[in-house]
Amino acid sequence: MDFGDQTVIHDLSFDVHAGETFGFLGSNGSGKTTTLRALLGIYQPTSGTMHIGGRAFEPRDGARLGYLPEERGLYKKESVLDVMVYFGILKGLSRQEAAKRSRAFLERVSLADKATVRVDKLSGGQQQKVQLGVTILNDPELLILDEPTQGFDPVNRRLLMDIIEDQKRAGATVIMVTHQMEEVERLCDRVILLKDGVAEAYGTIEDVQDLYGGTIVEVHHSGPLPASTLYDITVTRRDYAELRPRAGTDEADILRDLVRAGVMVRGFTTARTSLEEIFIKIYGEQNEPAGV
Repeated sequence: MDFGDQTVIHDLSFDVHAGETFGFLGSNGSGKTTTLRALLGIYQPTSGTMHIGGRAFEPRDGARLGYLPEERGLYKKESVLDVMVYFGILKGLSRQEAAKRSRAFLERVSLADKATVRVDKLSGGQQQKVQLGVTILNDPELLILDEPTQGFDPVNRRLLMDIIEDQKRAGATVIMVTHQMEEVERLCDRVILLKDGVAEAYGTIEDVQDLYGGTIVEVHHSGPLPASTLYDITVTRRDYAELRPRAGTDEADILRDLVRAGVMVRGFTTARTSLEEIFIKIYGEQNEPAGV
């Protein structure tokens, strides 16, 4: 994908399996939004093909798809219910069915008393809920959510995650663009991490964790830790260390090695490298330009 003499996306290839939740990740300017807009026909790719359900996106496919853009788009001078019903009709619902589904959604997200209130009288978080309701009103087969929890407090973030999980259980395929790594770890089956328009990592959460460190051993101890061929010491503080096992090393071997060396081990636990740590490792030194 080129813009003038600037190439934004470089030979990017990935697929999203039916029924999964797919994390589409990257820092600002990495090419996430550009890729999604090309997928939806808003931009025309310079080369290559992008398919939804085996074919290029066409406007008539819109009824099967729910897209929550990063830039929100509601008619703010109209009432909440009127806006939701209008978009429901555009998605192929009858006025009666659109109203029924809209009221049920507003009840679930504690906005039933706001049905007749103008959208511009709502808080940013409340408007975000309405935008989500518009996105899922027609039970779409494919949900594309660009920063869905933006502006949400922890309680409403959890509510939104529950709603997304409900959509998935109903058979929807979900693509999530987000900087909230804990949401990705909770919801996503597979992920792709873009950097400068290139896939830096792609696969299951476990695949990506293995690629960038896999398991970490956390040790609470007394006495100095010896050097060893079994592990590398990545973090060390008084009476605490994080060890990264070397290839082929079992955590039990590390514990035995420490005990034999005379280290008094008071705590020994293992954990996977978090996606947040991986994200920082990939993008931490990158100057983030304005989003593309």
